[in-house]
Amino acid sequence: MPHGLTQPAAYDPGYAPAPAGRSPRRALRGWLMSGLLIAGFTIAGLVLAAYFQAALGVVTVLLALLLAALPLGVVVPTFLWLDRFEAEPTKYLVTAFLWGALVSSLVAALFNTGAMLVLEAAGDPSSAMATTAVVVAPVVEETLKGLFVLLIWRMRRREFDGLIDGLVYAGIVAAGFAFTENIQYLGQAYSAGGGELLAATFIGRGIMSPFAHPMFTCLTGIGIGIAATSRSLGVRIVAPALGWLLAICAHGLWNLSAVTGGAGLLVGYFLVGVPIFFGYLALVIWARRREGRLIGRHLSPYADAGWLSPGEVAMLASMSHRREARVWAKTNAGSKGLTAMRDFQDAASELGLLRQRMYHQAADARALEAERSLLDQLTLARRNFVGAR
Repeated sequence: MPHGLTQPAAYDPGYAPAPAGRSPRRALRGWLMSGLLIAGFTIAGLVLAAYFQAALGVVTVLLALLLAALPLGVVVPTFLWLDRFEAEPTKYLVTAFLWGALVSSLVAALFNTGAMLVLEAAGDPSSAMATTAVVVAPVVEETLKGLFVLLIWRMRRREFDGLIDGLVYAGIVAAGFAFTENIQYLGQAYSAGGGELLAATFIGRGIMSPFAHPMFTCLTGIGIGIAATSRSLGVRIVAPALGWLLAICAHGLWNLSAVTGGAGLLVGYFLVGVPIFFGYLALVIWARRREGRLIGRHLSPYADAGWLSPGEVAMLASMSHRREARVWAKTNAGSKGLTAMRDFQDAASELGLLRQRMYHQAADARALEAERSLLDQLTLARRNFVGAR
C-alpha cells in the first residue's frame, strides 16, 4: 500500500453508513426544472437553426459549424483541466454550455439588433454599428453570460465552492456563446468572400483569439467566486458587480480595437489581448494549485478526528499524488478499486470545499447533513479499494 493510503485510526470496518435519500418533492422540483430547461433550449435552438438556414443556407451553416467546433477542442478541455480537483456535475456543465450557445446567443442577438436599428433610425448607420459593437454588445452579452454563473451560485450553492467554480462555469458558458457567434461570423465570411475570407476569419477568431469570450466572462466568474466564500455582505454584493463591470470594459475595448481595424487591431491584440491572455493562464494555474492547498488545509481536521490519515490528506492535496493513488488502486483491486479511489478523491474534495464554506459561514443549513453524507461516501470507497470486508 503506497504512502497515504493507510487506514486511519478511527476507521471501523464494521461501520455501516446511512443510505442517502431524496425527498419526492425535491425530485419533482428537479424534474420540473429539467423539463423547463430542455423546452427552453429546444426553442432557442430551433429559432437559431431557422435563422442560420434562412440567412446563410444549409451548406454554409454546416461548414461554419464544423470550423466553429474546432476551438472548443482547446477551450473546453482547459476548463475541465482546471476543474480536476472537484469536478462539477456534468449536467451543470452541459447546461452552462447550452445556456451560452442557445439562450445567451439568441437573446443577445435580439437586443443587439434592436439597439442597432434604434441607433440607425436616430443617426448615421456606420456609427450605429460601431456603438452597438463597443457599447451595447458588451453590456448585453456579459450580462447574459454572467447571469448563469450568478444563478448557479444562488440556486445551487452546494455545487459552487468559490474561485475555481466561478472560472469554470464562466468559461464554459462563454465557450458556448463563442461557438454560436463563430458560426454566424464564419458563415457570413464564406458567403461574402468565399474560402479566402473564411480562412482569414477562422484564423482571427478560432486560432488567434479562441479564449477572448471566456477571458471576459471569467472576470465576472472571479467576482462571483470571491463573493461565494466571503463573510462580508458588502463583498458579496460588490465583488460580482465589479467583476461584471470589468468584463464589460474588457469586452468593449476588444471590440473597439476590432472596429478601428488596421493598426488599432494590432495594438489591441498585442498590447492588450496577448498580455491579458498570459495573465489569464497564470491565474488559471495559480487557482488550480491554490484549490489543492485549500482542500488539504480543510481536510486536516478530519485527520485529527480519525476520519482520514495524515498521509491521505497529503495525497488528496496533490494532483500528482492522486494519480499515483489511482494507479495503485487499479493494480491492487482492478477496475473496481480504481472507481472506488476516484469516488474517494471526489468525495474528499467536496468535503474539503464544504468545510471551507462552513469556515466562511457560506454553507447552507444542510451543511452538516452533507458533511455526514460525504464522510459515509469516504468510508464506503475506502472499503472497496483497501479490501476491507
